Amino acid sequence: MRLGRRDRPRRGRCSGRGARGGECEGRRMTEDVWSQRDTTPDAIDDALRLLLHERHAANRSLAPARVLNLIVVVDRDWKGEIANRLARVGRFHASRTILCAVQEGRSKLDARAIMSYEEPHDGLGVIHEHVEIDLGPEHLDRLDTIVDPVVVSDLPTMLWSPHGHDRAVNALLDLIDVMLLDSDDVLEPAEGIARAIELLRFAYVVDLAWLRTTPWRERLAASFDPPGRLESLGQLAGVSVRHRASSTASALLLAGWLCSRLRWDAAPLEPRTGGGLLGGARRNGDRVELELELADQDMPGLAGVTVRGANDFSLSLDRALGGLCAREHADGEEIVWQVLGASRGEGGILGEGVRQALLRDPTYGPALVAAERLCPV
Repeated sequence: MRLGRRDRPRRGRCSGRGARGGECEGRRMTEDVWSQRDTTPDAIDDALRLLLHERHAANRSLAPARVLNLIVVVDRDWKGEIANRLARVGRFHASRTILCAVQEGRSKLDARAIMSYEEPHDGLGVIHEHVEIDLGPEHLDRLDTIVDPVVVSDLPTMLWSPHGHDRAVNALLDLIDVMLLDSDDVLEPAEGIARAIELLRFAYVVDLAWLRTTPWRERLAASFDPPGRLESLGQLAGVSVRHRASSTASALLLAGWLCSRLRWDAAPLEPRTGGGLLGGARRNGDRVELELELADQDMPGLAGVTVRGANDFSLSLDRALGGLCAREHADGEEIVWQVLGASRGEGGILGEGVRQALLRDPTYGPALVAAERLCPV
């Protein structure tokens, strides 16, 4: 067993004065560290209690964060990459993160616990806890017995398993409240959407593919929110969604959201020549054309959306530098403007996913069901 303490630099914050050329106040993050090979879940729990007791005894202004548990199950070879992504979630850090790294051939548990905090100069300081457990495939079917003693009781618990490991997910379903997933990560969009529907039976689902559609949904809804525009929603004749090839699930979810909110009857789309999907939905006997087009872009998610209505009306939103480019055509005239800051980008998507663990979006489930109906048969 090893105990230790270390300091590491953290990006400093500049006041307004500092940003104009004054000095920025640098801050350092302090970490209390424990590690042990061939350990047990109870030993990990005891170590966390000991670290917390010692730190609180040394500085009563420090208190542990108690908002959310986050369990992450990853391939050990990718542990560093996932840890870096988690480090970038910013202020949305979980209170206690438990990273389970699966390594082929491993039969024993190795663990490390880290308590991170900034020494408060005034007021209170918050401690965040990070636990890493190296384990083998043989542990996955009973992963709940390993993780249960380590989670903070009476807090909501979120699970993220970006590399699959369905055995681990199934073992933890009775322990969690929220499942974090990315339907865009599944090779076949229909399989990813079906899996999300299945998991909704056991936990609230936060889908990163759904979150990628948030700025598009918000701007589309806002465009038709004025009373004079609201009735034109009932006259929409077509929708085109442009998306990266690996983000078909996001495109299906956006189309499914429109179907569920506007009460269109969704039907399976058909593959089109050159990629993408084509088909339609029914609205009171009328057909609404639906088209999913592939777009060449590096960033996951959507590239653009166009809705078309009566009297030659169309509204397009396209990804642009600093936000979205909006283009509206009506009555022979065209208006173009920039929607600043509308797209948060891929960098903040994981932090938003963690934040959503404490919220509930009633529109995701119906959109997910409609998206499944749109999947090609």
